[in-house]
Amino acid sequence: MLETCTTSQERWGGVHQLIDRWLAERNQLIMDYTRLRQRVHTPDSADTALSAFCDVLVDYVSAGHFEIYEQLLREAQDFDDQRGIELAHQVYPRIEAITREAVTFNDSYGQLASIVDEEQMQQRLQQLGALLHERFELEDCLIEVLHNAHKDLLSTV
Repeated sequence: MLETCTTSQERWGGVHQLIDRWLAERNQLIMDYTRLRQRVHTPDSADTALSAFCDVLVDYVSAGHFEIYEQLLREAQDFDDQRGIELAHQVYPRIEAITREAVTFNDSYGQLASIVDEEQMQQRLQQLGALLHERFELEDCLIEVLHNAHKDLLSTV
């Protein structure tokens, strides 16, 4: 996506915009999660809140893996930031494990082919929430080290 940019400002400004959109999607994920945790479930209702949460969840974790992390790592490599590259290699396996849990949750509840056991779903949702919280902290650390650390350098390029 950003490979076609011709100037540093286009490229790294594009990364910044990509991160901003991704963090906005994170906010939507958190709002949907909160709404889902606080809901009063009626068995005969179509569960659009759960489906919407799963859609945003998959979009968010996919964007992280297929867009954001790749761009952050490329930025660190371009600036020869060995500390950032090392951090990324340490953090990515944990993020990948959390992604697998998110995908498993989606596989279980995203298409609502059968009636959902509300209590079980809420327990799994709470566990997923703790994992997402951990993931957000790891992602924020990556953004700080792999992107924000280069802001001053980017303004001079």
